[in-house]
Amino acid sequence: MLILFLYESGDHNLSVVDPQYPLFVLGGCIVESEYHERIMIPALVDYKKQLFGREDFILHTAEIARRRGIFQKLTNEAFREQFYESTNALMQTLDYQVIACVVEKEHHLRKYGLAAVDPYMLSLRILVERFVWEMKSRKVSEPGYIVAESRDETLDNQLRLAWIDLRTSGTPKCSATQIRKHVSELHIRNKRENIAGLQIADLIVSPIGRWVLGKQSKQDWEIIKGKLRKDKRGRFMGYGLVILPKKKRAAPE
Repeated sequence: MLILFLYESGDHNLSVVDPQYPLFVLGGCIVESEYHERIMIPALVDYKKQLFGREDFILHTAEIARRRGIFQKLTNEAFREQFYESTNALMQTLDYQVIACVVEKEHHLRKYGLAAVDPYMLSLRILVERFVWEMKSRKVSEPGYIVAESRDETLDNQLRLAWIDLRTSGTPKCSATQIRKHVSELHIRNKRENIAGLQIADLIVSPIGRWVLGKQSKQDWEIIKGKLRKDKRGRFMGYGLVILPKKKRAAPE
């Protein structure tokens, strides 16, 4: 059984556009459920214990960047180098496939105006399509499911309604029948539950956002790029990574 773990980067609110990060990214990892239990969870536990001597904390990009809580240790340069080296090694070693959707908010608003769809809901449609297509390409008979990060009660309820709509109406490229056949459920889980797949998904989305913004590539992006869903020719744009609104792009893959 396949699981799609989803996490977000940036603000989905179209009334506010941060000039430093004018994007919304929804993405994550597709993982075999048995692999998640047998390999990914123990690997994450070992990683945490080796670096911090404990496992009862959550890997969260925002706290890592701000060096808050347990991540205050990152103020030490030697430890910081060890942390990023170990994190990159973990992300490289684990077996997962990446899919993500990026919405460039200003362009989205300019193109659609008042009819602009909420970036989270728009991205969810794109990722559900690719999750279904990936299961079909692997000829997986057992339906998979999605685990998304909980935000707040209002947004979680909106997500539940959006999921019901997808199962009822489908998308322009994926019928409701296909979605119901290949994806059984959507679970909304709190990051405090220490779910390995959600923490890996958290580490995936920010490097994708940085790359789309044209910021200098780091090793984390190169690792994620290698794990993006691709076509037979090795192309990830449109297959593992979708950037909306669509336009011609000069950035090499």
